Amino acid sequence: MTDLKTTFAGLSLRNPIIISSSGLTNSVGKNKKLAENGAGAIVLKSLFEEQIMLEADQLKDPAFYPEASDYLAEYIREHKLSEYLTLIKESKKECPIPIIASINCYSDSEWIDFAKQIEAAGADALEINILALQSDVQYTYGSFEQRHIDILRHIKKTINIPVIMKLGDNLTNPVALIDQLYANGAAAVVLFNRFYQPDINIENMEHMSGEIFSNASDLANPLRWIGIASAVVDKIDYAASGGVANPESVVKAILAGASAVEVCSAIYQNTNAFIGEANRFLSAWMERKGFNNITQFKGRLNIKDVKGVNTFERTQFLKYFGKKE
Repeated sequence: MTDLKTTFAGLSLRNPIIISSSGLTNSVGKNKKLAENGAGAIVLKSLFEEQIMLEADQLKDPAFYPEASDYLAEYIREHKLSEYLTLIKESKKECPIPIIASINCYSDSEWIDFAKQIEAAGADALEINILALQSDVQYTYGSFEQRHIDILRHIKKTINIPVIMKLGDNLTNPVALIDQLYANGAAAVVLFNRFYQPDINIENMEHMSGEIFSNASDLANPLRWIGIASAVVDKIDYAASGGVANPESVVKAILAGASAVEVCSAIYQNTNAFIGEANRFLSAWMERKGFNNITQFKGRLNIKDVKGVNTFERTQFLKYFGKKE
């Protein structure tokens, strides 16, 4: 009998399928059904710093005294947090699996002290998303990466539960950043967060939303970087996100070095039934290959010879395109 248990960010999961932060995880009822359908863990829909600040700014009245505007902003923040704390508490009551809170932030501000209340509400871990494009012409190289470290340090001073860093793919060297995140107390990293996909309507000549859901081809980037990073920064846990579109993707991610996967689009497109399908496939594959547990094959195909990474990739590129005329 195969054992699908895995450890991620110090949490014991019954299987590697984590439901990522999204509209799928914004209510107790949805979370209960995800758990009943076999999810290994759930990341609650993110509390967005930017959205909170925007709502506060929109409600400010120029006629108000500055103190009144400040009070209004604080009220909005506390109200949003209160709703989120209730979601944590109620989800913990209904779900016998780890419940991971999520904060989407872009600054190292004092509001991150909300993390202490999130911990007190019973969250098993906290996932931090720092997703932003760096397009300032006066941008200082390395400042975006340093922001990740500063926010992590701030939060680690506030809470004791595991902190997971979910990274965007707009990093020059994810491995160097992951090493620093580990050194500053991160328990795990998730590769990668998905940016909003822009498109253009050429008839109306207007901006429009691009593809909402990820697809199987998006998995290549997480596989590459998990395969590289897990070979050199091997004391931190990894999860793949983006492109986990089919059950085979789960096996691929673990072979590359991931302990778990975060799934979103596959649930939207295939309903909660995807969870059971993925777990059954994983179990059958393990049995067919003679593996009793995930540890036996996790990281088997990561990049052991890191110094040869570039050579390896160039060689593959030549093989791939060498026959093209």
